[in-house]
Amino acid sequence: MSQLTLNLDSVLKLNREQFYQICQDNPELKLERTATGKLIIMSPTGGETGRKNANLILQLGVWNQQTQLGEVFDSSTGFSLPNGADRSPDVAWLKKSRWESLSQQQRETFIPLCPDFIIELLSATDNLKATQSKLQEYIDNGCQLGWLINQKQKTVEIYRPNQEVEILNQPSSLSGEDVLPGFSLDLNQIWSY
Repeated sequence: MSQLTLNLDSVLKLNREQFYQICQDNPELKLERTATGKLIIMSPTGGETGRKNANLILQLGVWNQQTQLGEVFDSSTGFSLPNGADRSPDVAWLKKSRWESLSQQQRETFIPLCPDFIIELLSATDNLKATQSKLQEYIDNGCQLGWLINQKQKTVEIYRPNQEVEILNQPSSLSGEDVLPGFSLDLNQIWSY
């Protein structure tokens, strides 16, 4: 997925409400907003990345249905982070108690929380450094576990609070650790072409 960043600072400082309205007025666009108010416009993913994203959501969703520990969200879900950014990870998960603490109105707009767990699947046109920064931003805003899956290099970067990033070379599976107890992500379909 390629992206374009628009700096609107000379014209306006785009706040959360304005950004939300832009997204509502342009539902065909995939948009994010940085903590400094820059608008990020992203293109749709290609077929392979979309197929693999669906596989990731399916695996997490099946585990979540069995455990009933939280809620799973796809890449079209906006999260308003504490630092002021509005982001949409490829896959996100929130603990049930955090989801249930939200009002109905909060559930229907961008979720005013940082997810507890996220996955970003690096596509051929994604910028690695920008995506790594995005993962660190999630961790800095309260995410407990993040996975950056690099299809091309067949690596996974694991992000955790107060720890160095761990890099695994072509793992066959990933553990949800204490964040997603009992969850194991099978990566064999991700690595296959």
